[in-house]
Formats: sequence, C-alpha cells, structure tokens
Amino acid sequence: MKEHIFSAIRLTIVCLLFFAGVYTVIVLGAAQVSDNNGRGEVLVHNGKTYYANVGQKFTDDKYFYSRPSAVEYNAAGAGGSNKGPSNPDYLNTVQARIDTFLVHNPDVAKTEIPSDIVTASGSGLDPHISVQAAKVQVKRIAKIRGIAEANLQQLIISNTEQPLLGLFGTERVNVLKLNIALDNLK
Repeated sequence: MKEHIFSAIRLTIVCLLFFAGVYTVIVLGAAQVSDNNGRGEVLVHNGKTYYANVGQKFTDDKYFYSRPSAVEYNAAGAGGSNKGPSNPDYLNTVQARIDTFLVHNPDVAKTEIPSDIVTASGSGLDPHISVQAAKVQVKRIAKIRGIAEANLQQLIISNTEQPLLGLFGTERVNVLKLNIALDNLK
C-alpha cells in the first residue's frame, strides 16, 4: 500500500495542475478567439440588451412563444426539472402548458402541438424552438398584428438556422431573433 500512495499523490497533483491550470487556459484562449470574446451573441433592441444564446421569456400573444424553462430563464441556475416522463407533477405541468397554449391558439389541434413548445429543455435556457413550433403560432400572431400569414411564414424561413455542418441537429429558430425581426416588420 505504501508504494501506491506516492503514485496516487503524484497523479492528484498532475490532474490538479492540468484541470485547474492548463485546461482552463485552453478554454479561455478558445473563448478569446471566438465571436465577442466568448461573451455570447449580444443583441440590442429598443434600448435593451439581450443575449441571443440564452432563452428569453415570451408569453405575449403578439410574439412567438419561447420554449418553457424549468428554471424561469435564470441563467445563474440552469438546469432541468429532473422529473421523469411518468411523474404526475411533470405530467400536470405539461398538461397545463398544453391547455394554456390551446386557449391562446384556438385554431390549433392538440395533436399539432410540437413537444418543444410545452416541455422545458435540459438546461432550461434553450433559446430555440423547432420550425414547426414557430409555424403552429402563425395564425395567432397574424390575427393579432394584422400581418398576412404568408409574410410570417417567410419570416420564419428567413430566421431558420440549419443543422451544424448540415449534419448535426435539426432546423431551429432562435425565438429572440425571430421576435426582433417580427417587431421590425413594417
């Protein structure tokens, strides 16, 4: 046992130096060469500053709704609900979101509601919704804003982000960018 203790201490010191020092410097260096020095994508709209890479809460009927958050969009406490798909509290929460969505979108059938518009993401801060989640809200927004549905469909298409390298992930829409573009429509 004595012969292993010194090896274990050396390994601990090497890991401490690497993960607390070298790795940290590598990540910091990578952030410095990225856009905005690793501070995320900052958008200014109507005098307010927003981060496009963090989910924002949109519940006003004249906007596209954002994805629900298990942490109320608090970036300091990111995380999911940790409730399984058969948990009664979770099912009640999702059902309440479905009911609320249907009240505000009476032209939508329950079967047409994409899951991402009524379930929170793993971080609770996902700034994106699926293209289908955006399209299912078009009738409500067109009616409230007096905008042609075709114009809103085109707005969704122009704000759709493609999968990384065309392979990883799915098409998605950043809700903040979409709603800013919606406000800028004349």
